[in-house]
Amino acid sequence: MPKLTLIRGLPGAGKSTMAKAMVEADPSLYHFEADQYFVDASGKYEFVPAEIGDAHLWCFAETRSAINDGFSVVVSNTFTRKWEMEPYRLFAEKCGIELEILEAKGNYGSIHGVPQKTIDAMRSRWEEV
Repeated sequence: MPKLTLIRGLPGAGKSTMAKAMVEADPSLYHFEADQYFVDASGKYEFVPAEIGDAHLWCFAETRSAINDGFSVVVSNTFTRKWEMEPYRLFAEKCGIELEILEAKGNYGSIHGVPQKTIDAMRSRWEEV
């Protein structure tokens, strides 16, 4: 039975690192995050703010597809507010699969250069689960 794990945290908290460690421990696990949408075929990351909505839709679609194919998935996104996780929660409920929510709490610095002001704004709207 597939399982869905969400990893939430501020930029630079270690979300991707946690997800990659989970995949290393279980190579059958799929990992998706909105940032992957902005990586081209050569591996170059280029964030396009106007496409963030598309990136999240892509991430959710990839997650649904993998789970529908019988695979467990870990999704690492900021998920600062509860409503951002709601589509995943409803999908897990509909599929009758386990949903686990983990928090990354490190402070390693944003690898994507997210300004501190933006991180502070995200911190101020953080909702506990």
